[in-house]
Amino acid sequence: MAIDLKSLSPKELKALIANAESHMHEARAHQIQEARKKIDALLSSAGLSLADVYPGHGAGKGAKGVKRGTVAPKYRNPEDPSQTWTGRGKRPLWFAAAIKRRGVTADSLLIGGAGKAKAAPGKRAAKKATRKTRAR
Repeated sequence: MAIDLKSLSPKELKALIANAESHMHEARAHQIQEARKKIDALLSSAGLSLADVYPGHGAGKGAKGVKRGTVAPKYRNPEDPSQTWTGRGKRPLWFAAAIKRRGVTADSLLIGGAGKAKAAPGKRAAKKATRKTRAR
């Protein structure tokens, strides 16, 4: 069945493309369904499950097969307490604007205070001092 595309109007070409895409999606869905049937039959005959063969790729998992839980927010906007950030991913605009202000640091925006964040530099300084005394 050859169609002379040059003889078709733009409207007819659009309709032909839409019809072809519809058939392509149906054929793809049928192909996937048939592959699943074959895989299920093979796993069933071997007494296995998909999770046995591919650990971490079972149902209910997120992208890349890793189940990710929610992360508690780490930073809070002092001007609008409803705005928080976990510290992961791209910095929100309010965070970037806040740390540009004089006297505001990332530690000062921590939700639980700056206790943990300020303890780390002290540990580093203590390690450096220990190294210097060992070198002498």
